[in-house]
Amino acid sequence: MKNRQLGDQPSAVPETATQEGEVRARWAWTEPSVWTERMLTALEKGVKGGKWFSLIDKVYATANLEAAANKVIANHGSAGVDRQKVEVFAGRKQTEVERLSGELAAGTYQPQGILRTYIPKPGSSEKRPLGIPTLRDRTAQGALRNVLEPIFEQDFAEHSYGFRPKRSCRDALRRVDALLEKGHHYVVDADLKSYFDTIPHNRLMARIEEKVSDGRVLSLIRSYLKQKVMDSLKDWTPEAGTPQGAVISPLLSNVYLDSLDHQMAEQGYEMTRYADDFVIQCQSLEEAERALAMVREWVAQAGLQLHPEKTKIVDAAQRGGFDFLGYHFERGKKWPRRKSMTKFREAIRKETKRNNGKCLNAIIARLNPKLRGWFGYFKHSGQQTFKDVDGWIRGRLRSILRRRLHRRGRAQGRDHQRWPNAYFAARGLYSLEVAHRAICQSQGGNC
Repeated sequence: MKNRQLGDQPSAVPETATQEGEVRARWAWTEPSVWTERMLTALEKGVKGGKWFSLIDKVYATANLEAAANKVIANHGSAGVDRQKVEVFAGRKQTEVERLSGELAAGTYQPQGILRTYIPKPGSSEKRPLGIPTLRDRTAQGALRNVLEPIFEQDFAEHSYGFRPKRSCRDALRRVDALLEKGHHYVVDADLKSYFDTIPHNRLMARIEEKVSDGRVLSLIRSYLKQKVMDSLKDWTPEAGTPQGAVISPLLSNVYLDSLDHQMAEQGYEMTRYADDFVIQCQSLEEAERALAMVREWVAQAGLQLHPEKTKIVDAAQRGGFDFLGYHFERGKKWPRRKSMTKFREAIRKETKRNNGKCLNAIIARLNPKLRGWFGYFKHSGQQTFKDVDGWIRGRLRSILRRRLHRRGRAQGRDHQRWPNAYFAARGLYSLEVAHRAICQSQGGNC
């Protein structure tokens, strides 16, 4: 009887359904202690009624919890309300895993509160709220995600890229670029106001229940949605939302927006979504207006809200353009958006203060990884972007050297002759302009 409730429907899935290893290769990212080839085959073929039963035993399996704990430890995240640090948790990993497994199996597990903290938004006076669960709760959430993610991933829309296996911001940006080249330059630039904090719990659970029928798993998800939030001023229980910072939140956020993804695709609209950030590209203003009207209707029915000032229709072929995933798109070109540049410059300023006591080579050694990482993402910007940034960075380094000669102010005049560009190149400073030129040359000048 138990086998019939597993959700894999063994009587309908013969062992010879696929050649050995083929299914596993397609789902290589899944947790193997949970998703056997037999279960993956059932996932692809579909289970009876489209719902999965008896999943809680997969969640509390020690192998699954241990795999989740290893990821939590590898992330080196902050401590939660219990103040337990990663190093302490790692030393107690086996004990914590066994304890979690026992409590989840017995139904006595209760998540602790979430530590609310705020991080600055680059280029804004606002701050972004984060919810930090304890390391122990993050482990349990990770094990739960290992079980649930493939079930929903199977049917997620093609144009959704955020927090999904084998998908990235770069994939989403490539799609946006391709559509612009095809003439889809009328863009619905949408912004969901405080999305993660406003997802209606009951409606979210209804979406989950469309595919999951294990009552204990559903209760576990509800317990995470209702975790008490420990703020610096007060403690409170959320009535909506799933906190950014929780391991399970990205999956839940995708589950809730999935019906919008499919609705837009069914109506023929070219939408590209990364978590709660999405654009819809159209070939005419009229089409864009119809798309925005459809989004407004869906958002209202879903109990969400569009940001009234940030949601708009733009013509990317004209001055103004739009921002998406760190880039600004305008008139056939793209470059880092203002907030991205502000964040980058703030990071560089911290390493290049004029009173920096480190030797120049040490400063450059700390700068280079940041420069390479930034270039790796923004390398598709125009050449002028990199020329300007290179010049600004060298100017800050010259100001450091100038101060060491007991001169005040920023580098100027003869400082450029005293420390020419070649001086910094000889000391190994990574040049964004040179790196971009090399890419252009490798592509036959098509850059």
